[in-house]
Amino acid sequence: MLKLMLRPGLKRHSGFTLIELIVGMVVLAIAILMISQIMGPMLVRSTEPWHQVRAAELGHSLMNEIMALSFDENSSRGTNLLRCNETGASACIATLPACPATGLSAATEEASRDLYDDVDDFHCLNVDGASLVNVLNQSLAAHYKNYQVSVLVSYAGTEVGLANTAAKKISLTVTTPGGDLIAFAGYKGNW
Repeated sequence: MLKLMLRPGLKRHSGFTLIELIVGMVVLAIAILMISQIMGPMLVRSTEPWHQVRAAELGHSLMNEIMALSFDENSSRGTNLLRCNETGASACIATLPACPATGLSAATEEASRDLYDDVDDFHCLNVDGASLVNVLNQSLAAHYKNYQVSVLVSYAGTEVGLANTAAKKISLTVTTPGGDLIAFAGYKGNW
């Protein structure tokens, strides 16, 4: 067997020196800083698809609600099958009012959302998540906090090959909390 022989007075040392520990901690701190700068924005962006899906659900729901309503305030809702602008029926509303310059607001003849009965009632609508309500006038604030919804309605029959007053274009935009705009558009015909 081989024996290690140590000189008297010479001690054997193991471990790291103080300088090696400090250098190691500095390298580790720099690595953690670089990783956090790379991962931080990724964490923020990881919520974007979730918000986009929620905005799409909200937009589709509102668009379905709007498209299910009458074409015009003067459209028949009873047993009379005449459409506005037809012989023997009331005239359709000639023009839709311009939206206010200081942001969009509801330009409707109805007192509350649960009374909306035609497409025009949504014209110039601009609501945020805190004041967003469903068709039953129940608050959706808990589900769509920091979302924005805006709706514009315009005559656009010529865009689909009809007389201009025979179709309305509904332009709906949902803004996510991250500022992404999700746009929807549909045409409601007078039939």
